[in-house]
Amino acid sequence: MLNVGIIGVGSYVPEKRVTNFDMEKILDTSDEWIRTRTGIKERRFASSEQATSDLATIAAERAIKDAGISPEDIGLIIVGTNSPDTLYPATACRVQARIGAKNAAAFDLQAGCTGWIYATTVGAQFIRTGMYKYVLTIGAEVITRMMDKTDRYTYVLFGDGAGAAVLGNIEDGGFLSYELYADGSLAQHLVLPAGGSRMPLSQEVLDKRLQYTTMDGREVFKFSVREISRLSKNVINKAGLTANDIDWFIPHQANLRIIDAGMKRLGIPKEKVVVTIDKYGNSSAATVPVALDEIYRAGKIKKGDKILMVSFGAGMTSGAFIVEWSK
Repeated sequence: MLNVGIIGVGSYVPEKRVTNFDMEKILDTSDEWIRTRTGIKERRFASSEQATSDLATIAAERAIKDAGISPEDIGLIIVGTNSPDTLYPATACRVQARIGAKNAAAFDLQAGCTGWIYATTVGAQFIRTGMYKYVLTIGAEVITRMMDKTDRYTYVLFGDGAGAAVLGNIEDGGFLSYELYADGSLAQHLVLPAGGSRMPLSQEVLDKRLQYTTMDGREVFKFSVREISRLSKNVINKAGLTANDIDWFIPHQANLRIIDAGMKRLGIPKEKVVVTIDKYGNSSAATVPVALDEIYRAGKIKKGDKILMVSFGAGMTSGAFIVEWSK
């Protein structure tokens, strides 16, 4: 089995900032209510001309440039998303065409907010077995369009964005451990009810606003707090490490209280924890790769650093991995 690592990263967040004070103008909410319950101060919204593939394409091009390879070198593209441009064709196919990756296979992977963690774990296995030399994984969302603008409990939480990574064979470092998990018995707690084969779009669906996300916040919170620490501990143990060996902890940016709970349970100090939720809100499958790229661009990651990334989301799903930085 070949050794696999991240050889290039890139991200993109839309220019439009939507603050909590902007939310106060359209919903029965307040900046204080949102900040104290979630840690969010603002989020980014895609423009009316932008779809998920547009954000994903920019992030992909930046990651490929960072990797120092050509789009034609890419063997596979996996886009983790919950807000594809269309149900079919796959958003990954649109990205493949736009970046000129003419030799790449392409598919979307839907695993809730855990989409990029799933996609990267899956993509790494193709390189380990020697099937592909380079795999491009992207977490991309225009998830705000899946939210009900009249729902004060969900609409304030989410933002749009995209993050990407190029995976390749490396000599030293790379992925040290992975773990993926799902509990479908909890699926009803975070759902987009209509638009699929069970409930096609209809006038009744539109009247009842079932084309938008519904969420049992209490149940999702309980699952998330449990999984952020459980899966993190598992991958730390699998890698033969301790929490003290972790240089950077990048959790899914869903709620600052969830991040704080995970940090405390793991015993990881605050200065090692990457938090971007205050600026970008919850951009679903994009949160972890966007945060990774942010600290990378800031020059905070050095070769040999061990980075723990963990996420959780609709399904309910969760996933985590540890990568030793090799760039």
